[in-house]
Amino acid sequence: MPERSDEMDRRKILIIDDEDDFCNIVKENLELRGSYEVYTTTSGKEGLKLAKKVKPDLILLDIRMPEMDGFQVLERLKKEKDTMVIPVIMLSALDDDSSKVKGSQLYNEMYLTKPIKIVDLISSIEEVLKRRGAL
Repeated sequence: MPERSDEMDRRKILIIDDEDDFCNIVKENLELRGSYEVYTTTSGKEGLKLAKKVKPDLILLDIRMPEMDGFQVLERLKKEKDTMVIPVIMLSALDDDSSKVKGSQLYNEMYLTKPIKIVDLISSIEEVLKRRGAL
């Protein structure tokens, strides 16, 4: 069991993506590094609840999801006092300019397209966390 200081040094990452396999692969790879505590959900609505409860240091957010898409989730996150400052990296198979611009207008921190190598994803997460002073 890690010491208390180790747990406090871990950065919390929330993954909101309807692909369960993707969530599990990213979670496993991030947690293997030892510096991340990762939460996952396959629902935008559940993601909003988890973001308020967990207060993650960063959110990885898919665009294409049932019920509530990633843009709707991002818009709600940025309107809520408790979640507006959490940096969000959009992750999507959509590689079109209009999706990238829309994400930027809703204040996402970065837009990445799938498929993505795990090493590139981790590098992007660390870049955003450093830029935000959380790493």
